[in-house]
Amino acid sequence: MKELAFLVVFLCASQFIMAKEASPKVQIYSRNPGKFGTDNVLICHVSGFHPPEIKIDLLRNQREIAGAKQTDLAFEENWHYHLTKHVSFTPNSGETYVCRVTHMGKTTDYVWEPDM
Repeated sequence: MKELAFLVVFLCASQFIMAKEASPKVQIYSRNPGKFGTDNVLICHVSGFHPPEIKIDLLRNQREIAGAKQTDLAFEENWHYHLTKHVSFTPNSGETYVCRVTHMGKTTDYVWEPDM
Protein backbone atom coordinates (compact mmCIF):
# COMPACT_ATOMS: atom_id res chain seq x y z
CA MET A 1 0.00 0.00 0.00
CA LYS A 2 2.88 2.37 0.81
CA GLU A 3 4.32 1.74 -2.65
CA LEU A 4 1.04 2.71 -4.32
CA ALA A 5 0.77 5.93 -2.31
CA PHE A 6 4.39 6.79 -3.17
CA LEU A 7 3.73 6.14 -6.85
CA VAL A 8 0.67 8.42 -6.86
CA VAL A 9 2.58 11.22 -5.12
CA PHE A 10 5.53 10.77 -7.50
CA LEU A 11 3.33 10.91 -10.61
CA CYS A 12 1.52 14.04 -9.39
CA ALA A 13 4.81 15.75 -8.51
CA SER A 14 6.41 14.83 -11.83
CA GLN A 15 3.42 16.28 -13.74
CA PHE A 16 3.82 19.53 -11.78
CA ILE A 17 7.57 19.67 -12.45
CA MET A 18 7.06 18.97 -16.16
CA ALA A 19 4.42 21.70 -16.56
CA LYS A 20 5.83 24.41 -18.78
CA GLU A 21 5.47 28.12 -18.31
CA ALA A 22 2.35 29.33 -20.12
CA SER A 23 1.02 32.87 -20.58
CA PRO A 24 -2.57 33.57 -19.52
CA LYS A 25 -5.46 33.80 -21.94
CA VAL A 26 -7.69 36.69 -20.87
CA GLN A 27 -11.35 37.47 -21.59
CA ILE A 28 -12.97 40.65 -20.28
CA TYR A 29 -16.72 41.02 -20.69
CA SER A 30 -19.87 42.15 -18.92
CA ARG A 31 -22.66 39.92 -17.65
CA ASN A 32 -25.25 41.87 -19.67
CA PRO A 33 -24.83 43.88 -22.87
CA GLY A 34 -22.99 47.11 -22.03
CA LYS A 35 -25.29 50.13 -21.77
CA PHE A 36 -24.13 53.42 -20.33
CA GLY A 37 -25.84 54.29 -17.05
CA THR A 38 -27.13 50.72 -16.49
CA ASP A 39 -25.90 48.52 -13.61
CA ASN A 40 -23.86 45.55 -14.77
CA VAL A 41 -21.06 43.18 -13.73
CA LEU A 42 -17.56 43.41 -15.17
CA ILE A 43 -15.92 39.98 -15.48
CA CYS A 44 -12.32 39.04 -16.20
CA HIS A 45 -11.64 35.34 -16.84
CA VAL A 46 -7.99 34.27 -16.95
CA SER A 47 -7.06 30.74 -18.02
CA GLY A 48 -4.31 28.47 -19.31
CA PHE A 49 -1.45 29.93 -17.26
CA HIS A 50 1.44 28.38 -15.36
CA PRO A 51 2.94 28.90 -12.82
CA PRO A 52 -0.04 29.84 -10.66
CA GLU A 53 1.32 33.15 -9.29
CA ILE A 54 -0.87 35.81 -10.89
CA LYS A 55 -2.50 39.13 -10.00
CA ILE A 56 -5.72 40.46 -11.53
CA ASP A 57 -7.00 44.02 -11.07
CA LEU A 58 -10.22 45.52 -12.40
CA LEU A 59 -9.79 49.23 -13.12
CA ARG A 60 -11.95 52.22 -13.99
CA ASN A 61 -9.91 55.06 -15.48
CA GLN A 62 -6.69 53.41 -14.19
CA ARG A 63 -7.99 53.15 -10.59
CA GLU A 64 -8.91 49.89 -8.92
CA ILE A 65 -12.66 49.30 -8.63
CA ALA A 66 -13.57 48.57 -5.00
CA GLY A 67 -15.47 45.44 -3.99
CA ALA A 68 -14.15 43.03 -6.63
CA LYS A 69 -14.38 39.32 -5.81
CA GLN A 70 -12.18 36.54 -7.13
CA THR A 71 -12.80 32.80 -7.44
CA ASP A 72 -10.45 30.26 -5.92
CA LEU A 73 -7.53 29.24 -8.09
CA ALA A 74 -8.35 26.05 -9.99
CA PHE A 75 -6.20 23.86 -12.19
CA GLU A 76 -6.83 21.83 -15.28
CA GLU A 77 -5.58 18.36 -16.15
CA ASN A 78 -2.33 19.73 -17.65
CA TRP A 79 -1.47 21.81 -14.53
CA HIS A 80 -2.49 25.05 -16.18
CA TYR A 81 -4.62 27.26 -13.97
CA HIS A 82 -7.70 29.46 -14.28
CA LEU A 83 -9.64 31.96 -12.20
CA THR A 84 -12.20 34.73 -12.57
CA LYS A 85 -12.55 38.16 -10.97
CA HIS A 86 -15.74 40.23 -11.11
CA VAL A 87 -17.22 43.45 -9.77
CA SER A 88 -20.51 45.33 -10.02
CA PHE A 89 -20.22 48.53 -12.03
CA THR A 90 -22.24 51.12 -13.92
CA PRO A 91 -20.47 52.04 -17.16
CA ASN A 92 -20.42 55.69 -18.14
CA SER A 93 -19.53 57.30 -21.45
CA GLY A 94 -15.90 58.42 -21.60
CA GLU A 95 -14.69 56.00 -18.92
CA THR A 96 -12.23 53.19 -19.56
CA TYR A 97 -12.58 49.74 -17.94
CA VAL A 98 -9.59 47.43 -17.85
CA CYS A 99 -8.58 44.02 -16.59
CA ARG A 100 -4.90 44.28 -15.64
CA VAL A 101 -3.11 40.93 -15.42
CA THR A 102 0.38 40.49 -13.96
CA HIS A 103 2.01 37.09 -14.53
CA MET A 104 5.72 36.23 -14.34
CA GLY A 105 6.61 39.90 -13.95
CA LYS A 106 4.77 40.94 -17.13
CA THR A 107 1.75 43.23 -16.85
CA THR A 108 -0.82 43.51 -19.65
CA ASP A 109 -4.01 45.59 -19.82
CA TYR A 110 -7.15 44.23 -21.50
CA VAL A 111 -9.81 46.85 -22.29
CA TRP A 112 -13.54 46.13 -21.97
CA GLU A 113 -15.49 47.10 -25.07
CA PRO A 114 -19.15 47.94 -24.42
CA ASP A 115 -21.72 46.38 -26.78
CA MET A 116 -22.91 49.76 -28.03
